[in-house]
Amino acid sequence: MLNMFVFTTTNQPQLFMPGALEVLIGFVLLLSLLAWIGLWKMFSKAGIPGILGIIPLVNIFFLPQVGGKPGWWGLLLLIPLVNIVFIILIYIGIAERFGRGTGTVLGLIFLTGIFVMILGLGSAQWTPAPERV
Repeated sequence: MLNMFVFTTTNQPQLFMPGALEVLIGFVLLLSLLAWIGLWKMFSKAGIPGILGIIPLVNIFFLPQVGGKPGWWGLLLLIPLVNIVFIILIYIGIAERFGRGTGTVLGLIFLTGIFVMILGLGSAQWTPAPERV
């Protein structure tokens, strides 16, 4: 019978050289970890337990509260196309609650993870929304 497989061994140690995909995955995981830490701290500054900021689907119901909006706005984030409008409104509210302006809103829209870290780990203080009469 013909042996189709040839197994060779070498005495040379094999070094692990990560390829582009492994480096990209590692970079994304690192940024995700930092964003989760930023979310935790941002929620904590808003008086909401930080763990609620890193649990998927739970955080969308508490994110509006960080922005001074009602929690039921989280349901609107589950509706396609409507969610785009309401996440921008929530980001505007979050920037206002942290005393920031338009630049932070644009940063939250386009570079969410980085600006969440800036708000959560930076010196910005959260202020509650004024009471409506």
